[in-house]
Amino acid sequence: MEREPYAYWKGNPAVAETRQDLMKCHASETQDWNARVYAQDWIKESQQGYQQSNLANQCLHKYKIYIEGSAWSVSEKYILACDSVTLLVKPHYYDFFTRGLVPNQHYWPIKEDDKCRSIKFAVEWGNNHTEESQAMGKAASEFILEDLKMDYVYDYMFHLLNEYAKLLTFKPTIPGKAIELCAEAMACPAKGPEKKFMMESMVMSPADTSPCTMPPPYDSPSLHSILQRNGNSIKQVESWEKEYWDTKTKQP
Repeated sequence: MEREPYAYWKGNPAVAETRQDLMKCHASETQDWNARVYAQDWIKESQQGYQQSNLANQCLHKYKIYIEGSAWSVSEKYILACDSVTLLVKPHYYDFFTRGLVPNQHYWPIKEDDKCRSIKFAVEWGNNHTEESQAMGKAASEFILEDLKMDYVYDYMFHLLNEYAKLLTFKPTIPGKAIELCAEAMACPAKGPEKKFMMESMVMSPADTSPCTMPPPYDSPSLHSILQRNGNSIKQVESWEKEYWDTKTKQP
């Protein structure tokens, strides 16, 4: 409840036009879109030891904006883990877990072509519906903590590689001059957090359970119902947003 009641984003806007468009939403003397967005100069940060790049220190606002760059952004899972409401600008690229997110449950959908007005409404709605906002932030962070456990990630990798192998039209072979690298060869020279995370994600022993069961084919009724549910949730938000701005327009 003590967090700043604004939407926050910090990143490199130069990598995509959609991010440059987002920069227009930063509060000015004439218009406050309830957004606080900042350009990140990675060259300057690297020279200064990344002192202003602590991700945990960025979880100080009630709302965090996720917007992709030239492709999906690695920041998505960190933003979702913040316990803030994730304002997710409609994406074109997906991380491997993105399709598992449910609008209005794990995140609030933001229009790609009308970002500033969409963000302003989202923040005002959230500030007036604090219990729902807190539940959304908690659901997102729990999704990252529970649904992205390494066991599930390895299941995903298992099925991904197996399904991809079925598409190959040739039999892959190991090149004659190839050098085999074991996990220890990469983890042992690493230091600090890099080594810590490598060791935590390393497979220490064979799994004692089979990989998760693959979901039904894409043309299954269950998938269509999920897509319809998500689509209806986004339409509901768009309907609230339209009503909000129509009311604002009519006011003297």
